[in-house]
Amino acid sequence: MAEFDLIDRIRARAVVRDDVVLGIGDDGAVLQVPPGRQLVVATDTLNSGVHFPVDTAPADIGWKALAVNLSDLAAMGAEPAWCTLSLSLPEPDEQWLDGFLDGFGELATLHGLALVGGDTTRGPLSISVTLHGLVEPGRALRRDAAKAGDDVWVTGTLGDAAAALALLQERHTPALAMVCEAGPMLPAAAGQESAARALHEQLQARLDRPVPRVAIGRTLQGIAHAAIDLSDGLLSDLGHICAASGLGAEVDLDALPASAALRDAFQPPRRHALQAIGGDDYELCFTAPPKMAGRIETIAADAGVPITRIGRIVPGDRVRALQPDGQDWVPPRTGYTHFQD
Repeated sequence: MAEFDLIDRIRARAVVRDDVVLGIGDDGAVLQVPPGRQLVVATDTLNSGVHFPVDTAPADIGWKALAVNLSDLAAMGAEPAWCTLSLSLPEPDEQWLDGFLDGFGELATLHGLALVGGDTTRGPLSISVTLHGLVEPGRALRRDAAKAGDDVWVTGTLGDAAAALALLQERHTPALAMVCEAGPMLPAAAGQESAARALHEQLQARLDRPVPRVAIGRTLQGIAHAAIDLSDGLLSDLGHICAASGLGAEVDLDALPASAALRDAFQPPRRHALQAIGGDDYELCFTAPPKMAGRIETIAADAGVPITRIGRIVPGDRVRALQPDGQDWVPPRTGYTHFQD
C-alpha cells in the first residue's frame, strides 16, 4: 500500500462536519471556528512499548490514541471538534491500519470529532494526535485557579490501568521490582485461575480503552475552580494544579476510589500505590468550593459515573498523602516521568 493509498483509506473513515471547509488532502485544513467560541488545542504522542504494550490490538491503540487527547479537552471543559493524526508505521499494513481506524473511528464518532489532516511516514510505530476543541470565552477550566479550602475530587476509579500493566510485567518478568511492597494478591490455587483471568481482563480494559470524561468536563464549567486529567499519576498531576495555583493539597489515601476488580486483585498498601502514583487513569481531578458538593453529586448521578471527594487544597507548596492515622504516606515516587529510569 503506497502512502497516498494509505491516506485515502484514512480519509474514507473520517467523520464529516459542516464546519470543515477543507479537510484531508491539501497542504492544510480550513476550519470554521463558530462565533463566540475560543479554540482549545491539545497534542499527545503514543509510542509502542512506552504508552502501550507492543502486542496491544490495533483497535485498542486507535481508541487510546484519541482517548488521551479527549481527556485533555475534558479537563479544559472543551467540546471536541477536529483532530489531526500523524502515523509512523514500520510497514504500510492494511490489516493493522483498518483495525486502528476501527478503534479511532469508534471513539471519534461518539464525540462527533472530524479527522481533518495529518501525516504518514515510515518508522517505529508511533501515533501523534492533535485535537481541537471549542469553549466559551473565559470558561475554560485551568490548572492555576485552585483556591485554599477547595475540595479535591476525582471521577471514576483509580489504579486499574496501572494494575493491569503491573500484572503484565510480572507475567513476563517475575523478579520485577515492585513500586511498593506487595500485599496479598489473587491466590494461585487450582480452580481460581478463571476468576483471576476475568479480573485481569477487567483491569486490562481500563488500560487499553480509557473513557474520556468529556461530558463531565463540560458540566463542571462554573462549578470547578481548577482541573487536570490524570495521566502520570494522581499525586504528580495534582501537584501540577498546586504548583500552578501556588498552593498545597492533602489527599486521604483511604478515600481513593477503587473498582471491585482492583480491590479483589490487590490489597493495601500496594493498591494505594497503584491508585496514587500508577498513572494511565485518564480520569478528571478537579477542585471546587465545598458549597458545590451537592451539584457535583448531581452531576455524578446524571452521568452514571462516581465522583469522589478525596482531599482538600491547603496553604503550602506540596501534595501530602495521609494515612488513616493522619501520618504522611511516603510513596516510592510521585508518578511517571519521561526521560528518567
